[in-house]
Amino acid sequence: MLYPEIEPYDHGMLDVGDGHLLYWEVCGNPDGKPAVVLHGGPGSGCTPRVRRYFDPEAYRVVLFDQRGCGRSTPHAGAPAVDLSTNTTDHLVDDLERLREFLGIDRWLVFAASWGSVLGLVYAERFPHRVSEMVHAGVATGRRTETDLLTTGLAPMFPEAYARFRELAPSGDPAAGYLDLLLSPDPAVHLRAAAEWCAWEDALQPLTTGAFRFDRPEAGLAFARLVTHYWAHGSWLPEGIVLEEAWKLAGIPGVIVQGALDLGNLIGTPFELAHAWPDAELVLVQETAHGGSDAMTAARRAAADKFR
Repeated sequence: MLYPEIEPYDHGMLDVGDGHLLYWEVCGNPDGKPAVVLHGGPGSGCTPRVRRYFDPEAYRVVLFDQRGCGRSTPHAGAPAVDLSTNTTDHLVDDLERLREFLGIDRWLVFAASWGSVLGLVYAERFPHRVSEMVHAGVATGRRTETDLLTTGLAPMFPEAYARFRELAPSGDPAAGYLDLLLSPDPAVHLRAAAEWCAWEDALQPLTTGAFRFDRPEAGLAFARLVTHYWAHGSWLPEGIVLEEAWKLAGIPGVIVQGALDLGNLIGTPFELAHAWPDAELVLVQETAHGGSDAMTAARRAAADKFR
């Protein structure tokens, strides 16, 4: 279903300023069509599996870990962390620096979940640098989207939500959890990370264990970065990505969306497909946000379409 396992032929750490070093790697054909992978989260980091969506004979595939996660430093899972230079604008600028560093003129953007937010913002600001886009589990960074996930779905998962709210019983859950996650006390921030990840896991009943991490610091970094972005509305005016989707005209794209993705409840993929002139919406049946074999096949097919 996916291409065979492949190792990078080049990798390194890129200094993007503010004390941040980004881990990056390139695999596939050095002379192939450039593509960049934008991982979800924020804070999930890239995984070797994503390399396998691309025909290694056709693509030059760039993967990197966004600020604060994966192999990039400083890591947001450190005991103490400063997140003030980790915003959407910083990540967009990092993407441009990486493109310039690698000597790429234009590239295909391959993104999922939070990565879709980042990829859409990047493409609207630098449309001449994007050849095509493939998005899965799409989001646009609206507070209405994150409010759905933090409060709106409570009636669907009442027991899990009651537990989730114990640590932040009032106000915006993301802001409340962020305060706990930034506590210098490991007992406080590690419990908060575990409870945040448990709630995100509860939201994906078809993909149990999606937000369980093999190292506590990885889960802590993920929870800190997600709540940091959500509590600040991803530093985006509400609805701006959809309002400016006309800027994507001329960029062919595929939106691969699970028909059971709970984010569909407020219509995000359908609104984006309507606002983006050159997008094709592919709905994958019996699939939620966590994906499925059919989703994997559809994402690979979309990458193959543009090779």
